[in-house]
Amino acid sequence: MLFDLRGRGRRRTVRVIYIGLALLMGVGLIGFGIGGGLGGGGLLNAASNSESSSGATFSNEIKKYRKLTREQPSNVVAWEKLTNAQLHEAGNEAYVANNKLTSKGKELFSEVAHSWNSYIALNPPKPSLTLAKEMVRVFGEEGLNQPAAAVTVLQIVVASEPQSASLFGALAEYAYKAKNTRQGDLAAAKAVSLAPSTDRARLKKELAELKKSAATSTTSATSTSSTAATSSSGTSSGSTATSTASGGEAANATITVGGKSYKVSQKVKEELESSKKK
Repeated sequence: MLFDLRGRGRRRTVRVIYIGLALLMGVGLIGFGIGGGLGGGGLLNAASNSESSSGATFSNEIKKYRKLTREQPSNVVAWEKLTNAQLHEAGNEAYVANNKLTSKGKELFSEVAHSWNSYIALNPPKPSLTLAKEMVRVFGEEGLNQPAAAVTVLQIVVASEPQSASLFGALAEYAYKAKNTRQGDLAAAKAVSLAPSTDRARLKKELAELKKSAATSTTSATSTSSTAATSSSGTSSGSTATSTASGGEAANATITVGGKSYKVSQKVKEELESSKKK
């Protein structure tokens, strides 16, 4: 899938991920079913183009596997099938309009996220890479905008494709957006080392700009929150508390998927454990 270049800062992001050889895996800020790329246009595009416009087929599958997951909450395959069906259903025009999610689309994406988290919480030996790549888009900026969750998914994908500079570039991007600077730096360094030698300096510069942009965004958001807290409480302690709360999602927890351990934020881990209990 191609990227939507109309948004602010999108062109720079595209250069980072497609630098050099225009590597095959475009996973950063993926658009909604435009052009080629993952899966020849992506699950959403395939759904809207090749299936009934009413989405009836996928609705039936969703009902089928939703019922099965309720009856068998530990059925890994059922959760995987449900996630897949929901992603295909999202290609219906009721959920995507002008390459953007509608309000119903956002609700469906939230359901997809729940199904995916429930699936991963069951620790499948080999998580579906096809679904994982689509989940990057679900958690991405044009989807649910949950960069920490996107980082967790990208870690699964990167573990299976450790020589992809584009994937590590995407991991660095989302790690910076999730305020996980250390992980972003490690992923950025790996992306640069895997890129063609003639492109490394340029890629390093682009990733540094992404890091700076994310840091600037954090500073601005923290300043705004601190000001609001001070106004409401009338004390400097209110500002301090707000700054601490908005300090980002550090990767201070660990989950195990397919026998491999991944560092994630405590928030993401709690969400996965909550989904597993359900």
